[in-house]
Amino acid sequence: MKKILLPICLLICTVMAVGKPLRVVSPNGRLSLEQQGRGYVVSCEGQQVLHLSQVGVTTSTIGEGLTFRRLVKRGKVKADYRMLAGKRLHPRNAANEYVCEYVDKNGMPVLLVFRLYNDGVAFRYELSGLKDERMKGEQTVYTIPEGTRRWMQPWRDSYEDFFPLATAGGKDQRIGFPALLEPKDDLYVLLSEANIERRQSAASLYNDGRPEDYRVCPDRNEVSLNGDWHTPWRVAIIGSLADVVQSTLVTDVSEPCRLTDTDWIQPGVVSWVYWAYNHGSNDYNIIKMYVDFAATLHLPYVLIDAEWDEMKDGKTVVDAVDYAKSKGVKPMIWYNSSVGWLDGAPGPKFRLNKAEDREREFAWCEAIGVAGVKIDFFSGDNQMNMDYCLDLLESAARHHLLVNFHGAPIPRGWQRTYPNLLSTEGVYGAEWYNNKPTLTTRAAAHNATLPFTRNVIGPMDYTPCAFSDSQHPHITTHAHELALTVLFESGLQHLADRPQSILAQPREVHHFFSQLPAAWDDTRLVAGKPGEYAVVARRSGDTWYVAGINGSDAARTIPLHTDFIKMSKKSIQSFTDSGDSASPWVIRTIDRLPSSVSCQPRGGFVYVIQRK
Repeated sequence: MKKILLPICLLICTVMAVGKPLRVVSPNGRLSLEQQGRGYVVSCEGQQVLHLSQVGVTTSTIGEGLTFRRLVKRGKVKADYRMLAGKRLHPRNAANEYVCEYVDKNGMPVLLVFRLYNDGVAFRYELSGLKDERMKGEQTVYTIPEGTRRWMQPWRDSYEDFFPLATAGGKDQRIGFPALLEPKDDLYVLLSEANIERRQSAASLYNDGRPEDYRVCPDRNEVSLNGDWHTPWRVAIIGSLADVVQSTLVTDVSEPCRLTDTDWIQPGVVSWVYWAYNHGSNDYNIIKMYVDFAATLHLPYVLIDAEWDEMKDGKTVVDAVDYAKSKGVKPMIWYNSSVGWLDGAPGPKFRLNKAEDREREFAWCEAIGVAGVKIDFFSGDNQMNMDYCLDLLESAARHHLLVNFHGAPIPRGWQRTYPNLLSTEGVYGAEWYNNKPTLTTRAAAHNATLPFTRNVIGPMDYTPCAFSDSQHPHITTHAHELALTVLFESGLQHLADRPQSILAQPREVHHFFSQLPAAWDDTRLVAGKPGEYAVVARRSGDTWYVAGINGSDAARTIPLHTDFIKMSKKSIQSFTDSGDSASPWVIRTIDRLPSSVSCQPRGGFVYVIQRK
């Protein structure tokens, strides 16, 4: 029977031989992929939006001089899974998968696998039969014509920089993912990558040849490769801005959850000491203040940040943990990863690097009642860092610890595979009010860019919401700051401001924080343009939150199109700006959402819509 089935299965596959036009499509036909020269072009509704002008991957001995042989349709791929946090708790997607078969100059096979989803394209290279090979490089090139509007972040190992609008590339640029392009009016492409596994490094884009060419450059990877191996998925989310913002493509192509027990993983809002008190976590009395604040507002978590190993006045971190537990607040604690910033950096250090030390430390955390760990100061995208992050996630899961990576590379799908990873920094966030005056004047436009760039690909620990000032002032309004807690998705939403500032706000604001979700059943883009304004609606159960911000220094009327919110009888609480610094809030209960909102310069608004 098996001998009969094998040829039948082979006949089912669609095979295109050399010389025939190569054109494949997404399930709904909206996206198409065609071979062009040494690469491929992707079109959306007939308009070319992405040009892969060159493809290929090389190891020590494999991959040089590729020759295309044929294309085979593997079949359909379905994504239908559950998340514990994120923009959508039940993502669904489907793709057509195709394999482009190449051979190198020695006759060794190199497979280029494409998946065409309705909202984007993912591709990776697959190699087999490797024997002590080393990763040499990748030849993938995105050709982005001059004049194309793009929002690209200069690469930093911490991924903390801005996404300025430009229409041309520079010289010798290194660009960090994600990168947002507008190749056609109102058609967008967001480039990133997904599903980093062991024996892999992450990648960035280099613009070091022709100004239009951005090559995918994997970071250092010095491990020996044996057997079967593949690259991470290169991802291009394609469509309208709503398609980009609402896409779950990064997790759709990532490995399924590897944890069998996830009941202990609970997203939530966090009381956070660092923004107002840089060294506050070595002061037991300051930690108590943040614990009491969390208890007052019914926030589930408090973070005890750096330097808890140097607690003053004879107290220890165990005393702080015990106090938090006595108040019904779950404590999290900070660690230095000890692979990035070391000299002059805070501790505790070198407690997680060796497997036996890491297991002992996380077992101790579990024993004393710590709910999670924030791990900081990584050193970039290399394979060593990627494997180390996976070691940390797996060890933390064994000891029922939530994880927040800080000073770390962007998320690339691990939030699906290891759902105890509830947040990652990888963003120029509110913490920078402590460091430089730069954010003061740039925050509003930057905040209105992040929903279309960094936050698309995964949770973002921006640490939002500051009504008062840290070392450097903010000039965004109160409603703008409140809106960030909904606009920015993070499974652990750390509130930046000091307790006395938040507690001085109206009781409606207190209630807002007490009820604020950190995981969402659905996410919709309502309106927006990168760097100008952004309005996002998120649903938790039967409650919708609609949050918007003005990214400009001038007043703006923002349209609201919310027909998708289907409630015949509803109660809406609105938070808007008064324009009066002495009495900044306008908080009302209304029966229907307006069709537009007049926004103050750098202002914002939030509507909480509940069923009556």
